[in-house]
Amino acid sequence: MFENLSDKLTQTLRGISGRAKLSEENVSDALRDVRMALLEADVALPVVKTFIEQVKTKALGTVISNALNPGEQFVKIVHDELVHTMGDANDALNLAAAPPVIILMAGLQGAGKTTTVAKLARYLNEREKKKVAVVSADVYRPAAIAQLQTLAGEVKAHFIESTADEAPLAIAERAVAEAKKQFADVLIVDTAGRLAVDEAMMGEIRSLQESLQPVETLFVVDAMTGQDAANTAQAFNQALTLTGVVLAKADGDARGGAALSVRAITGKPIKFLGMGEKSDALEPFYPDRLASRILGMGDVLSLIEEAERKVDKAKAQKLAKKITRGRKFDLEDFRDQIDQMANMGGISSMLDKLPGAGQLPPGAQAQLDDGLFKRMGVIIDSMTAHERRFPDVINGSRKQRIAKGSGTEVPDVNRLLKQHKQMQKMMKKVSKKGGMQKMMRGLQGMKPPPGMPRR
Repeated sequence: MFENLSDKLTQTLRGISGRAKLSEENVSDALRDVRMALLEADVALPVVKTFIEQVKTKALGTVISNALNPGEQFVKIVHDELVHTMGDANDALNLAAAPPVIILMAGLQGAGKTTTVAKLARYLNEREKKKVAVVSADVYRPAAIAQLQTLAGEVKAHFIESTADEAPLAIAERAVAEAKKQFADVLIVDTAGRLAVDEAMMGEIRSLQESLQPVETLFVVDAMTGQDAANTAQAFNQALTLTGVVLAKADGDARGGAALSVRAITGKPIKFLGMGEKSDALEPFYPDRLASRILGMGDVLSLIEEAERKVDKAKAQKLAKKITRGRKFDLEDFRDQIDQMANMGGISSMLDKLPGAGQLPPGAQAQLDDGLFKRMGVIIDSMTAHERRFPDVINGSRKQRIAKGSGTEVPDVNRLLKQHKQMQKMMKKVSKKGGMQKMMRGLQGMKPPPGMPRR
């Protein structure tokens, strides 16, 4: 996510982080590169201008902290200004109103609005422990109602039926009554999108907002449209009373223009990021964490929270007991670890949240490709249960059979077995007295890349 912006900013800031003194000349040189990086990331020009002016004023007028050298202080100023531009702090949904709390979803067609409704329903159900009802007031797009019904079933939300021959306002008012009967905590109303902003669309959604008086009106926008996302959000904000923005498809956005422009242009907070196609791929938006990721400092907090939610604790405890009892880490265990990693978005998603991971050599990054781990899983699946439990029995003829069954080559099988042996050795060390504590101390002591301030 935001790879292009992250690469360019970290490269620029590495150049100034070792400076013993901040001068107008070296600050201006660095800011020229920062300005170009932001413009190439499709950040809106007024936002770029304000950002650069603020950083320059603070960099040349600041008192240098004793804990940081001047170059590091400059990086901290850039980090803090990124946070400020994106909204200072997480702005959570207001769920304190009398139930059902009504959330109205708005956005253009194709932005991922209906999918976001389902993701939000799952988020509220699993993390906020709310009973959620959903309804579609989109009577124009073919199969829109059926799509939401299918998604509601997947995320265990109560689906309130509607038909294409009903008026959107009638659907919404009936949905509120039914949500009350069902004792739903939250009602999410999906509205019709258009291919462009038009008055008919705005008039319809305005009437829905006036009638429903929703606690939250969220605008869903495609993050990959860059500063256009911020401009579209502003157009909606002028017609409606928006309470927040959801950036959908943020995982596919290599630039970051939308995330850095929306708050500044609309004055409305980004509340969530859509980070993939799965129904659990919705993250609360934390400006400080995202700024850290953009500058290569990682986001260990989000990684830990994700692990707590998505790692199968029963399997993890079972493996821990097995290892501490001196039993070997076999290929069945290795397969489970690959699955757990996939549940957390894959190795690329995890690396994105680790400090300094973006500065790995290209060769090392290539070896940590998600496709490689998927291929490993297929190779293990092509083995017999006996081979997975006792990898040492895998001889030349078995390797040929496994390679043929998995559509790979014998060197791929050899590579997998070698990596498994390395994992086995690591697990053996962890199982020794104090091994786990040493490993945890090592993780806690992880440093950001050179020149990046500790947080």
